Amino acid sequence: MKKRIRLHAIGILVFLFSGAAFAQEYVNPAYSAKRYAELSRQIQNSAKLGTLQVEWKEDGKAFEFARDGKRYRYDIAAGTKKEIDSKAPSADPAKQTPAANSRRVRGRSNSQARPPRARQFKTALSPDGKFMAFCLERNLWLVDLDTHREFAVTDDGNERDRVHYAAANWTYGEELDQGTAMWWSPNGRKIAFYRFDEKLVVDYYLAMEQTKIQDRLSAVPYNKAGTPNPEVDLLIYDLDSRQTVKVDARDGKPFDNSVVGHYLYGVSWTADGAELLFHRTNRRQNIMEFCAASPATGKCRVVVREEWPASWTENSPPRRFLEDGKRFIWTSDRTGWKNFYLYELSGKLPATLTSHDFEVGPIVRLDEKAGKLYYMARDGDNPMKLQLHCVGLDGQGGKRLTDPAFFHSVDVAPDGKHFIDTAQTHDRPPVTSLMDAEGKKIAELAASDLADYDKLGLRRVELLKFKAADGKTDLYGMLHVPSNFDPRNKYPLLVSVYAGPETVGAHETFMLPNPLTECGFLVASFDSRTASGRGKRFLDDIYLKLGRVEADDQAAGVKSLAARGFVDPRRVGIFGTSYGGTMSAMCLLRYPDVFHAACACAALTDYRNYDTVYAERYMWIPQENQAGYDAACITNYAANLQGRLMIFFGTADDNVHPANSLQLIQALQRAGKSFEVQVGPDQGHRAIDFDRMMEFFRESLTKN
Repeated sequence: MKKRIRLHAIGILVFLFSGAAFAQEYVNPAYSAKRYAELSRQIQNSAKLGTLQVEWKEDGKAFEFARDGKRYRYDIAAGTKKEIDSKAPSADPAKQTPAANSRRVRGRSNSQARPPRARQFKTALSPDGKFMAFCLERNLWLVDLDTHREFAVTDDGNERDRVHYAAANWTYGEELDQGTAMWWSPNGRKIAFYRFDEKLVVDYYLAMEQTKIQDRLSAVPYNKAGTPNPEVDLLIYDLDSRQTVKVDARDGKPFDNSVVGHYLYGVSWTADGAELLFHRTNRRQNIMEFCAASPATGKCRVVVREEWPASWTENSPPRRFLEDGKRFIWTSDRTGWKNFYLYELSGKLPATLTSHDFEVGPIVRLDEKAGKLYYMARDGDNPMKLQLHCVGLDGQGGKRLTDPAFFHSVDVAPDGKHFIDTAQTHDRPPVTSLMDAEGKKIAELAASDLADYDKLGLRRVELLKFKAADGKTDLYGMLHVPSNFDPRNKYPLLVSVYAGPETVGAHETFMLPNPLTECGFLVASFDSRTASGRGKRFLDDIYLKLGRVEADDQAAGVKSLAARGFVDPRRVGIFGTSYGGTMSAMCLLRYPDVFHAACACAALTDYRNYDTVYAERYMWIPQENQAGYDAACITNYAANLQGRLMIFFGTADDNVHPANSLQLIQALQRAGKSFEVQVGPDQGHRAIDFDRMMEFFRESLTKN
């Protein structure tokens, strides 16, 4: 649910309606999938953008880049650019990891690409390549890759007691980004791993492969909001002593909702292997601690503690270790704004690196030799325009190096004397330049070419600014218009929405117009008070009120735009997937005077249907926030349906379960409402067929 899903082609059409004699007419739409595909290609190829990827040479004295099918070398001291051999050098062969001649070892090393959604790798190769760890029949096993001898580290994992090792619960993969459940120490002599007890977690059942002659049943322990979580522990096995130590992750306290240690994740080792590092939070997720544990005793100590009583803390703040492996740069929004702090593993805070009243972004370069940190921050002339900053590792001498009128992406030279800067805005295409250490432009390297863009008569995307539903908070949005746009006409509007916590609907990177505009629509996207980059207090507005504030702000965005006169206020559609599907249905039902058609894909219709980690982070538990859960429950608004609604879900969606859509369908039927459903047989968490969605909107919004 937390990540935006692309649109994919899916399945069959089903009509559901209530009332004995009424059915909506299916109209052969004017929308042409072929025409849309042709327009998409033309628009996509209309701009040659002035972006470059450089490869620094000679510690920053020169760099190479490719442009127009040629490769160039730029010598900074001489200020010269010359063409060089365009054939890229062959990469050194990747070192092959030892293969295990074992019938049981399957899968990948945890150093490889991420596993399937919400899952963990089933194997983990030791750093020295001598051992492979793997999960077999709910237990942790090791195999010596020289002798092929296998042995079990644990033996009490079993289905009857619902205990398993070396594999995590579904929510740990989906919400806490745990792609592995086994972590080798740097010297390969110890391995940390999970133990989960899921005896109190209820299974969720999905019928899989329903399009085959014989289907099968999938049962996944899925802890839903307000229900018991799995009890989790961290253990460490020592290959030399053959002993297993349990990490005292809850300081001797039993597993409980209020205990800091209810969730354990973000596991790694210190560079010297002396301690195991991990994050722990309480169930409410308003206290988070970065901890270190002794592998010999399991004793745990707190390195950094974060607390935000008004709502929630960030579960996994960005962290960057220095070369000594003992100091690290920590990102915290404890002041209400994300800033950088230099910590030692002892817990000592040698320096506060930044004290901005705006948010820092990603670290660009850490130059320990020069004692400097290069990073991005949101202090452009709006919070979307990232700027390059530099500050000493003592917190002194901080300065901005880029022009706040633009969004910047940068690449700092290894010697810190220059950087490559790509500057752009939503309507000004990127230009890449070589800059000196003070931010002075030395040379322009690449500019954008919009000749074909202009020949097509394409209009620039417009950045919108409007007031949130509270009447005081500034929000942003984007508007796409057709090439033949005439403000004297009135156009139907499509709103593309996601609006989940810490996501945005507006951007300051150069955007090509949405091809849907050439089919007669205006297309817009709006921020809500869920937008990222605006500070911690900004997000507190949605705490315990998820599902309402975002819809209020989407409606405010449409009203603001409609006031300009060229939007037909009687023909407004909205679409989205996952959180965007939730918002689409909620907007249509809560604001029937603003929205007239919605396509809701894989929508979460009741937060009681979703997992504990995500739902409770923003809504707490239903038992103590019943009013909040009820107000966010889309089925409670079924009687409000006036416009046209298309519901899509996949029968194999193990994230936002089919029950969400089925509950909404049932509520609409009981309310005597007519609507449309598309089902994706054996499909997971994905979106409706794009062409069918556009047929739906043509039917709903373009008929006179």
